[in-house]
Amino acid sequence: MAVLTTLAQLEEVQTAITAVMGGQSYRIGDITFTRASLDALQKREAALLARYRREQRGSMRVRPNFSAGV
Repeated sequence: MAVLTTLAQLEEVQTAITAVMGGQSYRIGDITFTRASLDALQKREAALLARYRREQRGSMRVRPNFSAGV
């Protein structure tokens, strides 16, 4: 499985939000399908947007590892 870029993940989440907005569940024959939680998708979207914006600014920060005993 390939690792998706932040932008690709964001696009997937936004597509899922659009699907949920069209109806939380749907039925095919005798089977009912329920889409993902809108709240969870919106939280994921916010996190991905923040990460994408950081990546675009080039300000990804790395925390120093002080437990390494240097």
